[in-house]
Amino acid sequence: MALFDLPLEQLRTYRAPGRAPTDFDSFWSATLTEARTHDLQATFTAVDTPYVTVDVFDVTFAGWDGQPVKGWLTLPRARSAPLPCVVEFIGYGGGRGLATDHLSYASLGYAHLLMDTRGQGSVWRQGDTPDDAPGAGPQIPGFMTRGIQSRETYYYRRVFTDAVRAVETARSHAEIDASRIAVAGGSQGGGIALAAAGLTDVQLCLPDVPFLCHYDRATRIVDSYPYGEIVNYLKTHKGRVEDVFSVLAYFDGVHFAARAQASALFSVGLMDDICPPSTVYAAFNAYAGQKDIRVYEFNRHEGGENVHGGERMAFLHAHWRP
Repeated sequence: MALFDLPLEQLRTYRAPGRAPTDFDSFWSATLTEARTHDLQATFTAVDTPYVTVDVFDVTFAGWDGQPVKGWLTLPRARSAPLPCVVEFIGYGGGRGLATDHLSYASLGYAHLLMDTRGQGSVWRQGDTPDDAPGAGPQIPGFMTRGIQSRETYYYRRVFTDAVRAVETARSHAEIDASRIAVAGGSQGGGIALAAAGLTDVQLCLPDVPFLCHYDRATRIVDSYPYGEIVNYLKTHKGRVEDVFSVLAYFDGVHFAARAQASALFSVGLMDDICPPSTVYAAFNAYAGQKDIRVYEFNRHEGGENVHGGERMAFLHAHWRP
């Protein structure tokens, strides 16, 4: 797709209209307080792999409502002191995969905790965490409208709570430096990273082509999935437009960005018709902490790919060279 969104000059100053709901902070404070009534119960079970430079652990911790969430923790084998840790979240439809899938961050000298995304992991990489939630009403296939009848039952309330608990799980490990935690991810993973950065005190945030931002604009300028799930839901549920966007306001990456203080490195593809550039810039321009963005002018949702991988590595090393 050719350039279809605002010109770059306008994107640099673009702000999403409207504000967060007045009870946004109290809603999330109550949600996390309830989650913390459940013991974290974090376990790290060593996994036998053929690798000689890293150690891998099968992780389980209590997420939303105390429900078990899976992950992988990968540590460089040569370690003598607590390590900075990258907590990573996964793109839409993917799961944590295999213990041997994730080597980059540990190869750089960092601890790496990858969180499985509840209910996902059957589209492009397998997952192991179910989404056990009562009260879910009708939905379009996928996850964007699961539980959208209310903010209490909406799917991403559970996912974002899991993300905060994943950060707490990383901090609970004796070989991780609790004062040096980064959150990262691409697409859905980038949106989850923004939520985690807005809800807990991490030090770095690396959201690549982030999804889950500025829903009301995204659903009006593209009909591609996953935002198209919301569009198709509203085609059928014609009387629920205002209610749906009222719910989504509690899960908008723009509002989490406005509360995040971690130093951040964003990325955007200017031809991205999955996560339109204006929605990424809406989050970037609202971001409260120190921030930078890498722009890939002729790329779509793949963003900067391996080139941006190098940018992420440089960003981490600039702050935390192991």
